[in-house]
Amino acid sequence: MSNHTLQFLTTTETSFVKGSFPRDGRGLRLQRRGHRALLRHPLQPVKGALFLKAEGLSETPASGVTNHRVRSAALVGSQPGAPDWIKRTAARAMLRAVRFKDEDFFKPLITVSCTYTNATPCNDHMIELARIIADRIESRGGKPLLHGTPVVSDGETMGTRGMRYSLVSRDLIADCIECQHEAYMADGLITLGGCDKTIPGALMPLLRNDSIGVFLYGGSILPGGPEKNLDVISAFEAIGARSANRITDEQLLEVEKHACPGAGACAGAFTANTMATIAVALGLAVPYSAGHVAATYEGSVSDNKKQDCVDTVDALFTCLERGITARQIATRQAFENAIVVAMALGGSTNAVLHVLALAHEAQIPLTIDDFHEIGSRVPLLGQFRPFSKYVMADLDRIGGVPVLMKHLLAHGYLHGECLTCTGKTLAENLAHVPNDLPPNQDVILPVTRPYAPPGRHILVLKGNLAPEGAVIKLSGKEIRRHQGPARVFDSESSALDAILAGQIRKGDVLVIRYEGPAGGPGCPEMLSPSSALVGQGLGSDVALVTDGRFSGGSHGIMIGHVCPEAYVGGPIALLQEGDQVVIDIDARSIDVVGLTSTEWDRRRASWKRIQKPATGLLAKYRSLVQPASRGAITICQT
Repeated sequence: MSNHTLQFLTTTETSFVKGSFPRDGRGLRLQRRGHRALLRHPLQPVKGALFLKAEGLSETPASGVTNHRVRSAALVGSQPGAPDWIKRTAARAMLRAVRFKDEDFFKPLITVSCTYTNATPCNDHMIELARIIADRIESRGGKPLLHGTPVVSDGETMGTRGMRYSLVSRDLIADCIECQHEAYMADGLITLGGCDKTIPGALMPLLRNDSIGVFLYGGSILPGGPEKNLDVISAFEAIGARSANRITDEQLLEVEKHACPGAGACAGAFTANTMATIAVALGLAVPYSAGHVAATYEGSVSDNKKQDCVDTVDALFTCLERGITARQIATRQAFENAIVVAMALGGSTNAVLHVLALAHEAQIPLTIDDFHEIGSRVPLLGQFRPFSKYVMADLDRIGGVPVLMKHLLAHGYLHGECLTCTGKTLAENLAHVPNDLPPNQDVILPVTRPYAPPGRHILVLKGNLAPEGAVIKLSGKEIRRHQGPARVFDSESSALDAILAGQIRKGDVLVIRYEGPAGGPGCPEMLSPSSALVGQGLGSDVALVTDGRFSGGSHGIMIGHVCPEAYVGGPIALLQEGDQVVIDIDARSIDVVGLTSTEWDRRRASWKRIQKPATGLLAKYRSLVQPASRGAITICQT
C-alpha cells in the first residue's frame, strides 16, 4: 500500500504535524509529541501536502488519547478548512447546546444504547451502568451519545394483553438502536441489555449494520428469601400452589415480598442469562460479563459489573483501533459455539428464536434443523433453575461462563479460533482458565458425568401437528412418550382459568393456540399456565402444547413454537377437544393419531380463522412477522 505525506497546522502551536495516509483513504497515523493518534475520516487521500488552519478551535484530542473517527466526520465535519466544515456548522451549533466543546468535534462519537426503565428490576440500574460507560468513553478520548429504548418486562406483563408487546419489543428495540446509531453516524456502538428481549434486541443492530460495537449484559438478580432460594418463578408457581390450597395467603405474600431482592434479571438459566451467555460465546461481549450479578443486597451496582463497564469500553476501543466489526466476530463457527454453550448451560427455548434472528441479521445461514443437529451433540452440564438448584451467581462463584467454555473447548466442543471483541480469539481469552472444572462443586458437571447426555435438553419435534417444527425443553427429564386427549383453548387466559378451576387432569394434553407470532400477535409466553400446572403438582403429568412460546423459567412437558401456527391454518388450528396427541421423544415427533385424511380435509375446509384485535404497532408486527421456525423475524413482504 502506497502512502502519501500530509501536513496539518494547529492554532495552538506553530509546529507541523506529519503523518502518512494510506491510498484507500481509511486511516491516518499521526506522530506528535510522543503520542500516536489514528484518525479516520471520509476524505480521500490527496498527493502532496494539505494545510488545515483551525481558527479559534482547540487542537485534536489531548496527549495519550487515540482518535478513531470512522464515520462521525459526516455529522460534524472532518477538519477546519475542509470543504465539509462550513456545511456542518449548524450541527455543531446544536451539539454545543448539549455541552460539546471545541475538542469534542475531533473525538469519535460512541452510541450508548441504554435499555433503561424503572418498571422492572432487570433494567432498573441500566442508567447507572450507562453513566459509568460514558465516563470511561470520555477518559478514552471518545464522546458518548446516550439514548433509551422501550423495555417490556415479561414477568410483569405475563398473562395480560401487555405480554403481546414482549417479543414485538425485541425488533422494536433493534430498530430504535439502528435508528439512533445510523442517524448520528456514530463511530462505535455499545448496547446494554437486561430483561429478556432487550438482549437480542441490543445484539441484532450490531449485526444488522455490521457495526463496530460491543454488548454488555446488566447482570442477574441475587436469589431472595431468608434461605436465598426464591426468584420470580417461585412467585408464579406459588399462584398455582395457592389455587390448589397447598399454601396459605400469608405464605403467598411472603414469596411475593422476598422473591426479587433488587436489580438484575431472573437468576437461573432463564432467557436473560441464556442470551447473555450466548453473547459471550458469540464473542460480542467481554468474557466474564454474563456471570456477574447486577447489584448487591444493599442495592448498589456490584463492583464486578462496574468493571464490566470499563472492560466493555476498552474492548470497543480495541475494535475501533483494529477495525473489527460485528460480522467479523459473529461467523458461522461463532454461532455454533453459541448453540453449544447454551445447550451445555441448560438454557431457555427462547434461545432458538433469538439465535435464529441473530443469524438472520448477521446473514449467516442457520435453520431450526441446524440448531437441533448442533445441539443434539452436546451434553447438559449445568444444574440451574428452573430444572435444578443453582443460579448464575453460583456459576460466577466458581469462575463464571469462561469456566464452562474452557471445559467445552478442552473437550473439542468449541471453535477456539473465533475472533472476539477483545481482539483476541476465544482460545486466547480462555488461555488462563484451567481445562478441568473446579473441584468440590456441582454447579457445572464434567462432560464425562453430565447432568444429562446429548439430546436430552432442547429438541426439535416434527410431525402432523407441527410439520415445520416445534421445540421442547427436556432438561434431562426421563420422558419418552406422552399420549393423551387434547384439551383445546384459543387463548392463554381461558386455559389458565381452566387450570385454576381444577378442570385439567393427569394425562391431558393442554393445547393453547392462536398465541403465535401472528396470531397473538406477539407470541406471548405461557409462563402463567405452565407455572400453574407445576404449582398444582401436574408438571410431570400434563403436556402443554402451544404455538406461543415459554419463559426460560418454564419446566415440565412444555412444547412451544408449533409451526405452522393456528393463525395461518396450521394443523394445530384443526385440533378438536378429545383428539389423541402423541409426543414421542425418541422419534422426535408430535402427532395426532386416529384421524383419517378425509377428516383432516373436512376440518380444513370448515376452518375459520380467529382474528384477535390488533392495532398500531401490533397490527404492523402481524403484517411483517415470520414463523417462529425462522426466529419470528420481521421482514418486508415484497
